[in-house]
Amino acid sequence: MKRLLRISFNSAIFSLIPILLWFMLGLLVDENLVNVFTLTYPLQFIVALMKSIFATGANISKEKDKNNNSVLSGMTVGIIIGFIVFGIFAINVEKYIEFMNMDYKIYKEFTLYSIFQLYIQLVFSFVLEKLYFEDKEKEANKYCMQFNLLNFIVLISSAIILKSKIQIVIVTLIIILLYTAFVTIKQYNKFKFKINIINCLKYESVEICNNILFFLIFLFGLSNALQFGEKYILALNFVALVTDTQWDSFEAIKTVAKIDISKEKFNYKSHKINAYKLLVILLTTVFIMLVISLKYYNLDFKITAIYLSFELINFIIYPIYVIKTSYLQLEKYEIKVTSNKLFAGILRMIMSLLKTPYCTGIGQVTSSLYQYITINIIFHRNFVVSKSGIVIKKGEENENICT
Repeated sequence: MKRLLRISFNSAIFSLIPILLWFMLGLLVDENLVNVFTLTYPLQFIVALMKSIFATGANISKEKDKNNNSVLSGMTVGIIIGFIVFGIFAINVEKYIEFMNMDYKIYKEFTLYSIFQLYIQLVFSFVLEKLYFEDKEKEANKYCMQFNLLNFIVLISSAIILKSKIQIVIVTLIIILLYTAFVTIKQYNKFKFKINIINCLKYESVEICNNILFFLIFLFGLSNALQFGEKYILALNFVALVTDTQWDSFEAIKTVAKIDISKEKFNYKSHKINAYKLLVILLTTVFIMLVISLKYYNLDFKITAIYLSFELINFIIYPIYVIKTSYLQLEKYEIKVTSNKLFAGILRMIMSLLKTPYCTGIGQVTSSLYQYITINIIFHRNFVVSKSGIVIKKGEENENICT
C-alpha cells in the first residue's frame, strides 16, 4: 500500500500542479485560459502512448528479456520521436484549435505552451518510469515535486510580472526544459543501443491500443461536445479539472501491478484491497475540490451532475478490470485482451460521435461496463485466485480457492 500511495502521490502532483496553473492563469491573465486544459486534453494520450512504448514497455523488457540496454535505448528513441510528433502539432496549432471549435486568437499562445509542456512532461515521465522500476520512488517523488513547483512558480511569477502572453510562455518553457534536461542527463550512463521494439509493443499492447483510441475518442468527441455551447464547455471542463488528477493517481494501480507481475511478486487480493483504499482517498479529494472550486464557476448544476456521474461509475469499476487486464497482458494473453480493448475503444468512439453534449461520458461508461464484464469472463476461464491471493492457472490448483 505504501508503494501504491507513493506512486499515486507522484502522479497526483504531476497532474495537480498543471490544473492549478490553468485556474491561476484564468484569474491572472484571461478567464478563458482555463479551457486550454480541455482543448489540449486529447494530446495527453499521445504522451501516455509514447510512455507506454518507450518507458513502461522498455522497462518491462529489461526485466523479462534481461536486456539492460532497453531502458536508455527506449528513452533516446522516445525523446526524438516525441519531439517530431509534438513539433507537428505546434506547427499546425491554428488548424488544431479551429478543429476543436475554439477561437484561435484567444487560445493560440497558451495552446502552444500546453503542447510544448506536454512534450517536456513526456521526457520527464521517461525518467520517472525508470526510477519506479528501480524501486526509487522517493527519488522520483523528489524530482516530480521540484519540476512541478518550478513550473508553477515560474509561470505564475511571469504572468504577474510580464505583460506579453508569448513572453510568459517562452520564459517558463525555457526554465522547465533546462531542469528536465538536467534530470534526464543524470539517468544516462554508458550503454549500447539495443531495444526490442516488438517486445515493448507486445508487453504494452493493451495500453498502446487504449491510448490510440483515447486520442481519437477525445479528439473527435470533445470537438463534437464543444459545439453545443458555453454552459456545456464550462461544465465539461470543470468536471475534467476536478477528476483528472484523481485519474492520473489511479493509474498507479496499473503501474504497481505491472511491476509486481513482471517481478513475479503479484498478489491479486492485496492489489484489489489497496486499489479500493486508494479510491476512497481519491473520491474524498474530488469532493473537496468540488466544494472549493464551485464558487468560481457559474455552472449549470444538472449538466455538471450528469458529467460527474459518468466519472463516478467509472471510478468504481475500474480497479477490477484494470488489475486483471494487466495480469492477462503479461501472462501471454496479450492478443485476447488487446482485441478486447480494441473493441471497447471502437464502441466508445462510436458512442462519442452521438449528437449529444454527453457523448464522451456515454462512451466512457459503455466501454468500461463492457470491459468489466468481458475481462472477468476471460480471467476466470483461465485462472483462479487462491485464498492467499495467489493467481493460479486453471488445472494447476493445489489449494482451496476463492473467486
